[in-house]
Order: sequence, then C-alpha cells, then structure tokens
Amino acid sequence: MTTRFDFEISARSGLARTGTIRMRRGDIRTPAFMPVGTAATVKGMKPESVRAAGADIILGNTYHLMLRPGAERVALLGGLHKFMNWDRPILTDSGGYQVMSLSDLNKLTEEGVEFRSHLDGSKHMLSPERSMEIQRLLGSDIVMAFDECPRADRPLAEIEASMEMSMRWAKRSRNAFDAGGEHAARAALFGIQQGALDERLRRRSADALTEIGFDGYAIGGLAVGEPEHERNAMLDHLDPELPGDRPRYLMGVGRPEDLVEGVARGVDMFDCVMPTRNARNGHYFTSFGTVRIRNSQYARDMDPIEPGCGCVACTGGYTRSYLRHLDRCNEMLAPMLGTLHNLFYYEKLMADIRAAIEAGTFLAFRESFYAARGAVAPPL
Repeated sequence: MTTRFDFEISARSGLARTGTIRMRRGDIRTPAFMPVGTAATVKGMKPESVRAAGADIILGNTYHLMLRPGAERVALLGGLHKFMNWDRPILTDSGGYQVMSLSDLNKLTEEGVEFRSHLDGSKHMLSPERSMEIQRLLGSDIVMAFDECPRADRPLAEIEASMEMSMRWAKRSRNAFDAGGEHAARAALFGIQQGALDERLRRRSADALTEIGFDGYAIGGLAVGEPEHERNAMLDHLDPELPGDRPRYLMGVGRPEDLVEGVARGVDMFDCVMPTRNARNGHYFTSFGTVRIRNSQYARDMDPIEPGCGCVACTGGYTRSYLRHLDRCNEMLAPMLGTLHNLFYYEKLMADIRAAIEAGTFLAFRESFYAARGAVAPPL
C-alpha cells in the first residue's frame, strides 16, 4: 500500500535533525528547501532542471493559481502535477498571505476574506473551506490550513484576535480537508502557528493546533520584516512547543544564514523566492558570500560564479564576465543561468547540512559556514 504521509527522523545533532517524509509521489529528504513555483513554474527553470538541482518538492501558490488559470481549469486539465509536468510532491500554500499582502481587502470576517484581484479587480471570497477546495482541485500533496498573517508591528490585541481566529480557521480547514474524499486519503494537511513575536501567543497557538492534530506544523508570521534576532528568539521555543515527531516548516525563509539558523533550532522545511528572485537581479549565492554580477569588478573576470561548483552554469564554461554582459543587455540567459546556480547552491547547502547532521557534526558545520563568509556564528 502506498504511504500517504510518514515522517521518520534518522539522525540528530543538537536540535538539528535529518530524516525523510514519505509520500506516494516520492520521498522528501529533510531538512528540505522547496523552490517556489508561484504560477505553476519555477521561474526560468524546466522541471527536470529543478529536480536535477536536488529538489524533492516544490511549492505552488493557491492565490495566484485560483486567479489564473483557475483551480477548476487546472483540475479539468488533469491537476497541477500534469499541468506543469512535475511528478513529485507539491506543497500549496493556503492563499491567505497573498490575499493580505497583494489585494485590496473589502472585508475580513469570521467567514473569510472578501477581496479584489490584483489582476483585474474582480471580487473573490477565500475562506478555510474554499482554500481547501482550491488545493484539492489543484491536487496538491501537502495542503496548508487557511490563516491570517498580520504584521508583527500591529497592536498586540489585534495580533491576539487574529491568532485566535486563525486557530478557528485551522479547525474549519481540518474539517473541510477531511471531507475531501480521495484527495484527503492521499494528501497531508499542515497547520500554521501564529502569534507574531509574542511567546505567550505562540504557545497558545501551538497548543490549539496540536489539539486539532495535523500531519505537520508550519511557523507563520515570521520573516515579514522583523529583526533576525527576534525571529530566532521565537524559533528558540520551537522544540518544546510543536510536536517533535512531525515536520516543522518555517514559511518564507530565506537567506542561506536563515536556513542554517532554522535547522539549528529544529526546523525541517523551508521555502523562499530568494534564490530565483535574486538571480533575476544579478545576485548569485556562493559559499563565500554573494556575487553581485552587475559590479564593474566582474567585467573581465573569467572565473565561473563559484569555482568548484558543480552546477551547469559553473561547469558549462559561463564566466562572470559573460554573465555580467548578458545581464547588462537584458538577455534572458543571464537569469536562467543565475537561477540554475542559485537553486543548485541552495539544494547543495541542504545536502551538506543533512550530511553534517548524519555525522553528528552540525555545530562544526555551522561554524565553518560562517567562517567561509568571514563571519562568526551568532550564539545559539
């Protein structure tokens, strides 16, 4: 019988842990970084190139896909996997964050959010039930509960009320997901912890989610502009708060440093547009820091982005000088090659992290990670 969802931890090093999520479309090695495929594509990449970079799972965006081409159309065309030619697991977000950040809100009520599309101004309603329906129509493997994500600088009373409503929405998401028939029998549902930067609210949120019961638990409401030390302070409470036998997913993070610090605090899954977005802006990630290819110092530089890197961009004879030329001419090959490199770098970083955890040397790896950048690891 095909496994619906199983998570096995194979090794620990401090609070860092490595393991495997098993699903019917394939295994997900953790800690895992999920490239973002907002509109049913990881920008500039063929699916086989994303897989070759090392990705076991990608993220799709409920908000964008419900507006264009529409979840019902994707379902008629065979589901998101067939539509985008990706045969491995897909996690879809709930759409809540995009509704709050991209749309002109008409009304936020207990029922859900009524909003206008940022594309054409058309009116839509997104509720826990509708979010579950859209993700079911898309055919995603990991479904996210519907929540609200307020800014951390909002008054505490507003953040508390929002968290409490998100927990009520989490229960409705659970009920709607469970009513999904065949999809519910083969997919997984993750709850999302909220509470901004308040430890007391985070604990209450974690308790409410645990009582409902989910396959995995996400940490929402971080990486939205708060200082790094405040985010890490919230993650320091992660291990005792969220169930240790379930995957923990830090949403929307982030920089390579953020991945390392998240893993050090027990996080198993990450996603972020940074490797793809930064590549389009000429920022390439390396073990020694960021290569900003638009800088004049690279005009005659015949090295690859990172000497010794095994990605197609670095092994294929493409030099920094050539990439800078392509970028200055707005040639599409520049962001394509940059994205190939950045995704390879991120997935290689995760592979190296997993190997260090397996060897019991993650803390030493963390020190060397910062040393290669000419920095000192922050205190844990």
